[in-house]
Amino acid sequence: MKGRVGDRIVVESERATHPGRAGVIEKVLQEEPPRYLVRWEDDRTSSYTPSAGAARIEPKSRQTQPS
Repeated sequence: MKGRVGDRIVVESERATHPGRAGVIEKVLQEEPPRYLVRWEDDRTSSYTPSAGAARIEPKSRQTQPS
């Protein structure tokens, strides 16, 4: 799954003694391979290129139009 601006990205830790981290994709820097500008939960911002199986993308809930 490709991430989009506003999606949440959750990165699992490679070590059992370290917690994972999560943030929100602020910008898609590159499509292939994916590279994102992420604002992490601690309010820091960095570019991030996920490796296979290291992260999952949680899509931003898309608002539906009222009927």
